[in-house]
Amino acid sequence: MRIIAGEYRGRILKTPADTKTRPTSDRLRETLFNILTPKIHDETRFLDLCAGTGAIGIEAVSRGAGFSSFVDKSRRACALIEENLDLLKIPEPQTEVLCDTAEKFITREFLKKWDIIFFDPPYNTDYAVFLYEFGANAGNLLYEDGILIVEHHAKNTLTDVVGDIRRWRIVKQGETNLSFFERK
Repeated sequence: MRIIAGEYRGRILKTPADTKTRPTSDRLRETLFNILTPKIHDETRFLDLCAGTGAIGIEAVSRGAGFSSFVDKSRRACALIEENLDLLKIPEPQTEVLCDTAEKFITREFLKKWDIIFFDPPYNTDYAVFLYEFGANAGNLLYEDGILIVEHHAKNTLTDVVGDIRRWRIVKQGETNLSFFERK
């Protein structure tokens, strides 16, 4: 797995030896960041939920995001993300790695919000639980013009409106969808 563009372009990331982690493909990451590029600048705060290898959040930093948070419930995944950040020599003040479930993490109170949040859990996850909690806490998580992107299997239908968020775009690529949500 490699970083596609930006400061760390072409650099190879470590990946887990097991098959439990399903990294987002290079092609889908490129599609995602082609959409997000106009929103990424040196003050952008990016949150990578169910971060796995950290590839999405690292790609955001590589393309100019000022800060990226990585959240994964697996201690192994968190250690791998730290290894990848060290491997690329990304400055520590630009990142944080937290070991927690996405569902618990989004119910916390935060001093700062995020501009872009990416959620990519295992495809067998009950997305409704996460989306309900996120919709109820959107004002605490996302800036007014912030976006939530959910990667999911095409057969997994997501609702268009949940709490304080609404879906405004779906990008389909093979058997994978990216659903884009914004605050209402």
